[in-house]
Order: sequence, then structure tokens, then C-alpha cells
Amino acid sequence: MIDLVATFIIFFAVIDPIGTVPVFIAVTRGFDARDKRKIALIAALVASAVLVFFVVAGELILTAMAIPLAAFQISGGIVLFLFALSMIFGESKPEQETRLAEEHQETAIFPLAVPSIAGPGAMLAAVLMTEHAKFGLWQQVQTALVMLSVILVTFILMLAASGIHRLIGNAGASVISRVMGLILASVATANTLTGIRGYFGL
Repeated sequence: MIDLVATFIIFFAVIDPIGTVPVFIAVTRGFDARDKRKIALIAALVASAVLVFFVVAGELILTAMAIPLAAFQISGGIVLFLFALSMIFGESKPEQETRLAEEHQETAIFPLAVPSIAGPGAMLAAVLMTEHAKFGLWQQVQTALVMLSVILVTFILMLAASGIHRLIGNAGASVISRVMGLILASVATANTLTGIRGYFGL
């Protein structure tokens, strides 16, 4: 049995559903309510498919390329840490991805599904938290279900995006994104240390 609360918090940090709200508003500007619901659904389904693919095949791809999982944990931890730093000190997720939304005409797939929901951090977390040697099949299924529950929360927040945005504004979403970045930095450090211990047999 995995720690459901800790796993939920980790995926909530890397997916950042609240940070997706201003991105969704930006990409659906000018659409009616029906189209907005359709875009939210497509984005959630595509993001789910991408992340489930990484849960199922991520480690298999690493094995086929003869890359030790410990090495992936180290590099993935470093990338996650840099990603977290950008959330804390640089442009927050909503600011960065809202700009992407303004620069591109695609809506549901890019930049909403990828990289707003299924971003690099979420992909790395999906692989690192379903390590075959460390977690059994049932534990991996639980992790995948928790991950999908966070995407469901994201979908619900997208449907309620207008009201949420009026309540917290871009500034509120930015603050929450930076707090999630701090949590993500801790997770990234733990992954890196675990990878170092595994690689060097400490």
C-alpha cells in the first residue's frame, strides 16, 4: 500500500492544477461554454494518456537503452529541481504557459495538455514513482490512479475556471505555483539522493 496522501501531494505539485486555470482561460478566450468543456475534456484525456504511457513504458524504454534507473533518478531529480527553481524564482507556471497560449493557436493539445498538465515534471514523476524493482504491480496501479485523480481535479478546476480566476486571480495562482515549486524541490532532492545511494551502492 502506497502513501496515498504523499503521492497525491507530489502529483499535485508537478501537475499544478491551480496553475492550469489561467492557462485554460487564456487558450479558451473567445470560445463558448460548450467548446470550453470539450477542450477541457480533450486536454485531460490526452494528458492522462501521455502520463499513463510513461507509467507503463517509461522504465521499459530506459531498460532497452541500458540506462540504469538510478542514473535516471539522479538526472530526473536534477531536472525536477531546476524545474522547481524556475517555479519558485522565475516565471511561475501560469505566467510562463499563459504566454505560450497567447503565442500559439492550438488549444486542447498544446499548450494545455502538454506541457501545462502533462509537463516534464509530471512525466519524470510518473516514471520515478512506479519503479518496478521498488513497487509491485498493485502499488503501481495505485500510483497511476492517484495521478489520474489529480488530472480529474485539474479537469474539474478547468470547468470552474472562470469562478476560480475571479476568486484568486493570476497573482493567487502564481503564489500557489511557487509553493508547489518548493514542495517539488524537496521531492527532487530526495529522488537525487536515492539515485546516488542506488548507483554507488551506499
